[in-house]
Amino acid sequence: MMKPNSMAIFTSNDIYPTSADGHLPFKQHSDILYLSGADQEESILVLFPDAHKDSLREVLFLKETNDLIAVWEGAKYTKSQAFDISGIKTVFWLSEFERVFNEMAVKADRIYLNGNEHLRAHIDTELRQDRMNNWIKEHYHTHEFERSQPLLHRVRGTKSELELEVMRKAAEITTKGYKRILKYMKPGVWEHELEAEFMHEFLINRSRGFAYTPIIASGNNANVLHYIENNDKCHDGDLVLFDVGAEYGNYTCDVTRCFPVNGKFTARQAEVYSAVLSVHEGAIELLRPGIMLDDYHKKVGELMTVELLKLGLISDEDVTNEDPAWPAYKKYFMHGTSHYLGLDVHDYGLWTIPVEEGMVFTVEPGIYIPEEGLGIRIEDDIVITKDGHENLTREIPKTLEEIEAFMSR
Repeated sequence: MMKPNSMAIFTSNDIYPTSADGHLPFKQHSDILYLSGADQEESILVLFPDAHKDSLREVLFLKETNDLIAVWEGAKYTKSQAFDISGIKTVFWLSEFERVFNEMAVKADRIYLNGNEHLRAHIDTELRQDRMNNWIKEHYHTHEFERSQPLLHRVRGTKSELELEVMRKAAEITTKGYKRILKYMKPGVWEHELEAEFMHEFLINRSRGFAYTPIIASGNNANVLHYIENNDKCHDGDLVLFDVGAEYGNYTCDVTRCFPVNGKFTARQAEVYSAVLSVHEGAIELLRPGIMLDDYHKKVGELMTVELLKLGLISDEDVTNEDPAWPAYKKYFMHGTSHYLGLDVHDYGLWTIPVEEGMVFTVEPGIYIPEEGLGIRIEDDIVITKDGHENLTREIPKTLEEIEAFMSR
């Protein structure tokens, strides 16, 4: 997909400091991980498919290990280990980066620079890739520059079968976590205790933990879409909204369920839950090869409008007089229904092409009624297949009957 005689460069994430000598656990940048498998700080990947020398068509630069690093941090990749992981034959130490990069760059016409071009990204921190881009622009300012992100969104948006295997494993572990916490649900349990049960199940199954900061929101907390405090008591008669997924092999799972603290839905809870489930199931059926995501979200909005009218939460007059930019249903369902899923929870993918086989999306409609202390969202992870879909998280209890029967045991 790159233009002729072009290079592309990708860097690891920084290790982020906290205070004193502390730092956050290292999390590799998903682009260099996707393209090389290198899961180590300070790594650099350079691709130059039209390089005259075969050895310089794909090059990996790594931090050179030594005895001191091995004792304090653990040994870093050797060159042979890097080849085993990445399949890249040409591996240099970082100390040789400027020399080798210059040898490559002087023979290239343009350089693809990477940035974080995601619709949801709001970043105030200067990233390692930003510093690299600035260095390249300063030293190679007569080159043409291109953007890697549009190509990555196209390539990463559709998963290979190997990627789907790992995502199925992440979903399997997530399913075990949900079934575990259902056994612990009872009046008086704390949200953080339920979070701990998820973590136990994830770690014991060789997940590194949560794919994102978990949401465990009882009662009216569920009406805060990104509630992450998880420090409240779960009361008899309330629902608890769980938005929790495991990471496995760097791939993510993203699931939401709502369970009654005492094991039984009230009549009103069941009524609203059934409405959300109806939209959820309808949305999954809509999400098939060929549909455009903008059209899909519009159709899901129409499904939600029907359910909210039945519930009496909106009126025919509200719909007739609605602002097309913010339809009447948005009062109770204000977020989107689906996003791409993969190495990132809100993964890469284009919204300007039709949905196709191999794409993976969440489906997560919800209804939020703060005045009733009731917030319900249902979310599954859906792989688009040739003829429809595969639900990766279908084994997690979801219908009213399944949930009540499981909890009664």
